[in-house]
Formats: sequence, C-alpha cells, structure tokens
Amino acid sequence: MATRKPAAAQAAEPSAATAPASFTRAQRLPAELLYAEELAHLAAHDSAPRPPGWRLSMPAVRTFILGGDAAGRRIAPKLVCAPSLVERALVTLASSRALLLVGEPGTAKSLLSELLAAAVCGTSALTVQGSAATTEDQIRYGWNYALLLNDGPSPRALAPSPILWAMQTGCIARFEEITRCPPEVQDALLSLLSERLMSIPELAGDASVVYAQSGFNLIATANTRDRGVSEMSAALKRRFAFETVLPIADYDSELALVQREVARLLAQDSIPVVPSEPLLQVLVTTFRDLRSGVDAEGSASERLSSVLSTAEAVSVAHAVTLRGYYLRGDSGQPADLVEALAGAAAKDNADDLKKLRRYIEHRAARRKGEHWAAFVAARHALPQ
Repeated sequence: MATRKPAAAQAAEPSAATAPASFTRAQRLPAELLYAEELAHLAAHDSAPRPPGWRLSMPAVRTFILGGDAAGRRIAPKLVCAPSLVERALVTLASSRALLLVGEPGTAKSLLSELLAAAVCGTSALTVQGSAATTEDQIRYGWNYALLLNDGPSPRALAPSPILWAMQTGCIARFEEITRCPPEVQDALLSLLSERLMSIPELAGDASVVYAQSGFNLIATANTRDRGVSEMSAALKRRFAFETVLPIADYDSELALVQREVARLLAQDSIPVVPSEPLLQVLVTTFRDLRSGVDAEGSASERLSSVLSTAEAVSVAHAVTLRGYYLRGDSGQPADLVEALAGAAAKDNADDLKKLRRYIEHRAARRKGEHWAAFVAARHALPQ
C-alpha cells in the first residue's frame, strides 16, 4: 500500500554527506546523522549474518553502541551499560516480542532506544511521544481531511502513524513514556504486536490490511516512577520483553561519560573551554552520594527524593561552564556548581534543599582539596 511518508521519516533520510545546511545548525542531530560515518564504516566491513531487514549484524550494532575496534577504525562508546543488556535487547528486537526499557529517569533509556533504532534500520525518527494527550490515531493512522473530503477514503488520503510507517518499511518504531498514555490507547498496540498487521477497514481490497515487513519491531520506554500513572495491562505486558536500565555503577565510568558529553556539547556551540576535572569530580561525587544515600567511604548519608541522574549531571556541568564562560570568561567555579545544584536537587520537595545543605556542611566539608573547600565555602549561595 503506497502512502505519503510522515514528516519524521522524511527528516531522517538525508545522510551526513547530503544533509541540508540547516542540519549543521541543529541543536541536536539524531544518531543516524550524528554518527553517519561510523555507521557507514561498520556496514561496509560487516560480514556477520544479519537478522532479516537489519542494516547491521548484532556484533556491529554492539560495537556501535559500546565502542570498540572495527576494521582498523576505533568506534567511540555512546553509552555506559552492561554489554549483556545491549545483547539481550538485540535478541529481543530480532524476535517476535517488542522491547520495553524501564528504569529511573535519566538512565539513558531513550538514548539506548535511539541508538538501537539508528543502527538496526537507519532511522530513529519513527517515534511516538507518550502523554495523557496521546491518541489512538498517533499509534494507528489518521487522515488528511482535505484529501479525504475530495477523494474519499484512499491510500493517498491516509496519514500513517510512525508505527504504521515502521511496519510498512520494516523499521524500528519507538514509543517514549508508554505508561503515561491512557490504558485504552496503550491497548491499540495489542493486535499489531501479536498479529504483526494493522487493519484499515476504511480502505478496500488489499489496501485494507498492512502487514509488518521484515525488520519491524517496537522499542518502548517507561520510567519506574511513572509506571503506575497508567499501568500496562497484563495482555500488553506479555507482548514485551522487559529490560531494566540501571544507573552507572562505576565512578570512573560516570566521570568519563560526563566529561565526554560536556565536551561534546561545548564543542557543538564552539565554546573553547571545558570544566576542570576537579570541578567535575566534585559534581559527580555529590550526585552519586545524594543519589544512593551512601558516600564513597560507605557511610550513610541522606538520599534526595529528586532523581540525580547522569544526564542531569551533564546538564549541570554544561550550565556551570556556560555561566563561567559567558559571564566571567572562565570555565566555571565551585560557587556556580552550588547554585546549579540547588535547581537540580530541589525540584518539588523543599526538604531536598535542606538535605543538600546538610550534605555540603557535614559530608563535603570532610573532603580534601581546594575545589571541595571552595564548594563548601559557597554554600551561602543556596536559597534559604
């Protein structure tokens, strides 16, 4: 059945070499454009068997996400997680079950989903953003009402959802924050995930049924803090393989990731400075202590109700550097970090700000180094 491409699919098609000039000014490029050269290199040297409809083999996708050597080229890691998580996700996508990534906010579920889709099918843009306002049309299909009134129900008047387009083209569809959708909207996925087809009763003949092509599957994400907003039905859960994405366990890995991502964001904006490593050590250590409720020495500390994820740490480090560069011409100071932490920690619970203050006064004050001393000295910058 021929239908017009959704805007999301059209936007994802240009390669890095043929992308319009506006792509070079984009604040954030999709993974298939940002890493187009790496994906092309992997595809050109990929001799392992590929699941039907896939652009890369499973080992090549694993290398793309986790990094490694590929035919004389070093592929940079895009994500810090257990290799087994990526391998299980790939096996699920090659099977008849959909993949559901669950975890705390900020654990890179969406990034993993994007990287998997970009490597497997070449586009991560076939995405439904779940919310209370998501409708069944966004999962199934809608209509171009001007064409509908003029021609009646026809393939030309059909406006396919990203999921329907993924079925037609054998691509990976993504469903962000699935548990934020009403249950009746979620259940629109039941038949297409089990029968791998979508009926369009308004159309006649062969056009009334769309069969999923080789390579089609669905990756959904759900925050553990939001899973109770609109709990998935038991029937829908059976159609997914659940994989939990955990926070980064290793301190050095998290610090390296924050350094790498902040440097990338700053280079993207042509900012010629990067935050100092001691400042990032203060930031990452503070986040880890307040996130887990246990400091590096194993002593118990107060845990915040706010989610202090690695993604949030990257945002704070970025903001601190921007403040230093644009306001003073430096790369950020510990006092900037205190003020940025206040906004990250005290989102919806006033007690979190008190816990942050106590952490700085009692835990951070025990640590050695001039950056820690400056961090403690700047605690007056916290809102009262």
